Amino acid sequence: MRILHTSDWHIGRTFHQHSTLEALGQVLDALVDLVARHEVDMVVVAGDVFDSSMPSADAVRELDRVLVALSRTGATVLVTSGNHDSPVRLGARAAFTAEVGVHVLTRPEELARPVTVHDAHGPVHVYGIPFLEPTLVRHLWPAERGRSQAAVMRCALAEVRSDLESRGGGRSVVVAHTFVNGAEGESCESERGITSGGVDRVPVPAFDGFDYVALGHIHGRSTLAPGVRYSGAPLHLSFSEQDKPRGAWLVDLGEEGLEAVTWLDLPVPRPLVTVEGELTDLLEDPDLAVHEGAWVRARLTDRTRPLDPMRRLQVRFPHCAVLDFVGRTPSSPERTDRQRLVTLSDDEVVGEFLRHVREGEGPSEAEEALVHEALGAVRAGVSSR
Repeated sequence: MRILHTSDWHIGRTFHQHSTLEALGQVLDALVDLVARHEVDMVVVAGDVFDSSMPSADAVRELDRVLVALSRTGATVLVTSGNHDSPVRLGARAAFTAEVGVHVLTRPEELARPVTVHDAHGPVHVYGIPFLEPTLVRHLWPAERGRSQAAVMRCALAEVRSDLESRGGGRSVVVAHTFVNGAEGESCESERGITSGGVDRVPVPAFDGFDYVALGHIHGRSTLAPGVRYSGAPLHLSFSEQDKPRGAWLVDLGEEGLEAVTWLDLPVPRPLVTVEGELTDLLEDPDLAVHEGAWVRARLTDRTRPLDPMRRLQVRFPHCAVLDFVGRTPSSPERTDRQRLVTLSDDEVVGEFLRHVREGEGPSEAEEALVHEALGAVRAGVSSR
């Protein structure tokens, strides 16, 4: 059995006010080619298919186009919802698409119903676990007192194991959109936080017993165990990702389970690069000519802010998208509060506010739990629309 593991397409995303739809389309076309070339039996997409819970008509059409192309390769397709997706909208046509081998799994109530595919060695049971917002799924496990994603994931995996046992065991794959311990170093600015401190991080041993676990949410590839991996996003979504490779995992299951996992590169339509120096040097250095077609983040080290620097940079680097000043006086902040806040999760933003109004004193553990529960209720309301 050959499986291609991808995630975090974020269809409809903008990159510094520029649409990524065309670039992502090129990358996803290349992904379809990989599926056909490597004779993939199943493609799994581990959540965050769309960038918004209310995707545009163009974004919906792009997803339809790619799913049709994948289906035409002969591969079975399994898609789960992530924290950016609306489960209701993403799963609206699931009953119809399943008839042509495209399984869109967004209902937590059905996470223990696998998509079963067969090869010469028998069945492989593939379980799709959508993003589990604790407040939204608490009613499914009323005896579970924990209100964290780690707690509800534990309950979900218990149901999956029970179902697998009822089928007599066999080879199994789990597809999940979540934050697993050990992946902290792979986080980046373009990810929307789904954690509060360490309370929502799922331990790697929680996935013991499955042949492969295809994870989504982290935008850089990451290997937490031989059979527990993040594929990362297929397109660079922030400058913090500029050095991370883009691609997907090709997973081979043999008669006894996992045999091999191979990384397949995807094209980068426009590379991201950070250049640093005084403005005059950036405008005149011949060695920087290679970056003139790239997305550019310029970090100026001039002690005095130059006149009209962005316009001048864009004459040489038409796709200069970010301008930072790193040579400013010590009394001037390097980043505005607004710039910094967009990199924080909702829970962290509330914590920063409390530290500000309390002159440095942050929230207590009880307040953190209360805030996390309240924000979870808000996210649950958005996800259910």
